[in-house]
Amino acid sequence: MTDPHPSNRRILLVTGMSGAGKSTALRTFEDMGWETVDNLPLSLFDKLFETGVPLDPAKAERSIAIGIDSRTRGFNANAIVQRIKALNKSHALEIETVFLDCGGRELERRFSETRRRHPMALDRPAAHGIGREREIMMPLRRWAAHVIDTTDSAANDLQKELRARFSSKSAEELVVTVASFGFARGILRNADLVFDMRFLRNPHWDKELRPLTGLDAPVGAYIAEDVAYEEAVGRIEDLALLLLPRYQAEGKAYVTLAFGCTGGRHRSVHVAERVAERLRKAGFSPTVAHRDLAFPSLDSVERVAAGENGNAGE
Repeated sequence: MTDPHPSNRRILLVTGMSGAGKSTALRTFEDMGWETVDNLPLSLFDKLFETGVPLDPAKAERSIAIGIDSRTRGFNANAIVQRIKALNKSHALEIETVFLDCGGRELERRFSETRRRHPMALDRPAAHGIGREREIMMPLRRWAAHVIDTTDSAANDLQKELRARFSSKSAEELVVTVASFGFARGILRNADLVFDMRFLRNPHWDKELRPLTGLDAPVGAYIAEDVAYEEAVGRIEDLALLLLPRYQAEGKAYVTLAFGCTGGRHRSVHVAERVAERLRKAGFSPTVAHRDLAFPSLDSVERVAAGENGNAGE
């Protein structure tokens, strides 16, 4: 008898806040070769999960991503969570959930720019619908195996994140991301471990180094001259190498290590690159992402964000 749930076939429930990127996510899964369907009625939702029969029999071997949100008729987050728990417990299906989240102000901005009305606030300000929807969706957010915050992400960033998480890598392989960011533009929201590099000497205040970045050797050499650099970064590397296997042993599939400085162009970039290289030598395959590298280096940002006088901290 043919197994209706091939081991290489994944079933993913894609949900989250309206405006957080569900449509982009489903298009990305489709580009990756998944079968996708959006706003599946809950009656068909139950039937699909009970039988495991694909919507298109010709795609039986393909993974499937099902989009569902608060607009779906009869939507009940608690009921959906309980149904997923029951199916997973019975081993009839292996259903994963990804929840796309986003900050309220950013969602308001997106709805304003697109001139769309929030689906839960058709005759009221978008903020009202966002707050109401967040409350309704909370059970799914708490249950989701994958929570991705898109507040600071463009559509392309979300696509890269989904490809990194749901590519054909072995399910047992830990997906590690090493990222840099600038505190002046907000902390990296999807980070598991955050390290503040603002204690290191700041290349921004050297006129020759300011136009460069942490990817340039002169900047790295300048930072490495700090008396605390070698011991501090070495201890961070040792901590990462201690924790990552433990995370993996506990079943965690994705870990993001984030390094921050004020502008996100010099110290955080350099340290992220160094730590990623150490992880590669230890057998990991980290993805490196520099969120704020493209932003200009400005004195006003450096001073205001870090309370600096021009001699220390970025």
